[in-house]
Amino acid sequence: MAINLELPQKLAPVTEQAHLAAEHIFRPISRTYDKAEHTYPQELDELGKLAREATRKGRESDAADKSSAKKSDVVNGGNMRAVLHGVEMGWGDVALMLSIPYQGLGNAAIAAVANPEQLEKFKDVWASMAITEPSFGSDSAAVSTTATLDGDDYVINGEKIFVTAGSRADHVVVWATVDKSAGRAAIKSFVVPMTTEGVSVVRLEHKLGIRASDTAVLRFEDARVPAENLLGSPEVDTKKAFAGVMQTFDNTRPLVAAMAIGLGRAALEELRTVIEGAGLEIDYDQPAANQAAAVHDFIRLESDWEASWLLAIRAAWMADNKQPNSTEASMSKAKAGRMVTELTNKAVEIGGTVGYSEVGLLEKWARDSKILDIFEGTQQIQQLIIARRVLGKSSSELK
Repeated sequence: MAINLELPQKLAPVTEQAHLAAEHIFRPISRTYDKAEHTYPQELDELGKLAREATRKGRESDAADKSSAKKSDVVNGGNMRAVLHGVEMGWGDVALMLSIPYQGLGNAAIAAVANPEQLEKFKDVWASMAITEPSFGSDSAAVSTTATLDGDDYVINGEKIFVTAGSRADHVVVWATVDKSAGRAAIKSFVVPMTTEGVSVVRLEHKLGIRASDTAVLRFEDARVPAENLLGSPEVDTKKAFAGVMQTFDNTRPLVAAMAIGLGRAALEELRTVIEGAGLEIDYDQPAANQAAAVHDFIRLESDWEASWLLAIRAAWMADNKQPNSTEASMSKAKAGRMVTELTNKAVEIGGTVGYSEVGLLEKWARDSKILDIFEGTQQIQQLIIARRVLGKSSSELK
């Protein structure tokens, strides 16, 4: 079947507006906030308001498309918009993208699993997402934070680490178990206002990259939230396990891939400038092996970037069209994460003094890129998930 890769006309404004923001807001302040870690970029406040309005219009557009569409029609909706937006914003600055108000990873979680009433209730929140704990990293099933039903409320206790925008967002989506004896099936996600009594920011991390984005440790001590703040079904279904909360990753992993693709494109553009500035020609009509080593590397990295881009839009398209995309989401995340770390490090190597100094942004992009291969599931975890899907093995059969 032929594939049409032309951007749908209705999505063109998404890329245009995002690119303008990345070029004229992110790039000029990129180095400033990289050096001023934990300083909130005030320049993003207005952008956050615009992003919230764009999200609202996007939801209305999706609803109109669904009401007029036939069952056989294909859809390019919120997931595709998020990926296109992420590519352009990642091109500008990944850390600043992660700092935009009302655009947190928790917002993607809400969009993935909330019911219509919850979507309306939380439509204007800025939500971070809290999964990782001091006792585990990539094994999401090892959640030890508890949520105990008490009347009409859940009482949450535990500690979460590496919470992106955890000190800035006004809400946080918390993964907690409602019954430790039930294992994975009892893991649920809860929308918790940061003003809730018992919720505290313990500390902010100092990091290798994405320094403009705060990463927090959060503690929950008898934090009480309404039962209706539980996303998805409250029932503990051992057959379904925790597929409901894991559906979040099917939406957010292509988004992380999009950030990597945007950052990779920025590095490719800068690398092209360095190579051509050295008097070398990138000739696509000649075999790469017959050209200078730097040109050979560039062509190889660019083709790797193209493959990452195709995987990401495929995963997003499947999500918009209600097709199971767990495998494709992991593939896009694994490919893009590996691609961007290799690409940015090679760009620093080829760039030499230009790449290693703070004259440009290549060294910063190399530092920022590493997190894109780690959060939302490491490279190794993605490969494990893909292997299980391809081989038809369960998590107990293939570890």
